[in-house]
Amino acid sequence: MNRKNIIIQLVIVLAIIVVANLLSNELYFRLDFTEDNRYTFSKATKDVIDELDGVVTITAYFSEDLPPQLIKNKQDFQDQLVEYENRSGGNIVFEFVNPNESDETEQDAMQNGIRPVMINVTERDQVQQMRAYMGAVLKMDDRTEIIPLIQPGAAMEYALTTAIKKVSIADKPKLGLIQGHGEPSLQAIGQLMEQLSVLYEVEPFRIKDTSAVPAYYRSLIWINPKDSVDAASFQKLDNYLQQGGGLFVAHSSVEGDLQQGLLSASNEVGLINWLTEKGVQIGKQFVVDAQCQPVNVQQRQGFFTINTQVEFPYFPTVTNFEDHPITQGLESVIFPFVSNLSFNNNDTTWSQFPLVLSSQNSGTVSPPTYVDIQRKWSKADFPLGGQTLAAGLDNGLSKIVVVANGAFCVNGEGQRPQQQNEDNINLASNAIDWISDDTGLINLRTKGITSRPLDEVEEGTKTMLKYGNVFAPIVLILIYAFVRKSRNQRRRQRWMQGNFES
Repeated sequence: MNRKNIIIQLVIVLAIIVVANLLSNELYFRLDFTEDNRYTFSKATKDVIDELDGVVTITAYFSEDLPPQLIKNKQDFQDQLVEYENRSGGNIVFEFVNPNESDETEQDAMQNGIRPVMINVTERDQVQQMRAYMGAVLKMDDRTEIIPLIQPGAAMEYALTTAIKKVSIADKPKLGLIQGHGEPSLQAIGQLMEQLSVLYEVEPFRIKDTSAVPAYYRSLIWINPKDSVDAASFQKLDNYLQQGGGLFVAHSSVEGDLQQGLLSASNEVGLINWLTEKGVQIGKQFVVDAQCQPVNVQQRQGFFTINTQVEFPYFPTVTNFEDHPITQGLESVIFPFVSNLSFNNNDTTWSQFPLVLSSQNSGTVSPPTYVDIQRKWSKADFPLGGQTLAAGLDNGLSKIVVVANGAFCVNGEGQRPQQQNEDNINLASNAIDWISDDTGLINLRTKGITSRPLDEVEEGTKTMLKYGNVFAPIVLILIYAFVRKSRNQRRRQRWMQGNFES
């Protein structure tokens, strides 16, 4: 091969590389091998983008000179925006701004609601703090939505899609949060309100102070009433359901006080009887489950107090879900002091179906009784199979979802609300979407792998693995020693016979 042919081949290879590079810039794509498809748009995201009827402008405020792990976060966000822009056909445009570039740009970022976070950076073997910006502002017409901090992973798509959804909806449908009977306020369910605010406008609704439930409510939310409900209010609910409304109910028929150690039945407010007429009954026993959430217990050892975790079957950790849009993508829901649900045929116009069940190692405890934190639970304490903890009802016109626990999605009042498990909130949000006939964000809301509990191992298997880990290395060493010794003996015999080949 002469020199001329070599040069021609090199030029052709370089030309192919250049053309491939240009095409890759114009035709953006990437292969997604992640288990949860975190780099592939969900159907919800595609629908939100395709339904845009105007231009959404996204201004991403990102600092330069970020640490490597945060630079990757910025690059992932930029790649995500490129995909959104390509999918939108011009309805999504974006730009990146460095707020650290000047005082003017930094002030602009802060005025738009983007606050800096302090991060540690290493320069010349010294750790220094840096004011970093990693947020975005979305605008459409006169509406603005802020993402104060961009999170990596599947959370990035959720934050971006929900922000686009929020900013693109001019008039959100309304939901009513029933009040007036000791229910939690809007402020007490902050996590749930944050999710619902993407699609809906939620407002408190005092059902006993009105002649009828307004027809503009897409659905009603009723969480754990403590005081008696009058018959007129239930009649208003019946009328509302007959007009095609939806109802989400989370109610506890039992309650536990860990401070006093007392487990008791809740006050009957009339809701259980009303639901029983519809074909679903909330039981009055505690469901206990071998698959449960541990609680911290303080124990004194000498002069010291230490916290130890103790398995607490009164807090079932549920991973058994029926195949339904409400439970799509859920991995684990925690129910503190929950009872079970059962079905009847009191109203044949409603079809009932389970949604969430406890594990196959479940049992029930009748109140009143006392909590024994130190109790050693055995398999005999869980003789029952899966107990229904949440159920749906559908009569073709209206939908109801009932959860036999009124605390699973409540953060509480005051300055220090309790953070709830993410899937607890997802379950409530998904249920409300379903009764409201709007399930568009369900598969995005639950996208991403968050929980991978270890499979339960039987005691016999544990014992075998325990002693196997101890004795297996010893046995392997003995086998190796025996093989090596036998090999050396054979070699020695060959040498003694005058055979010096190895």
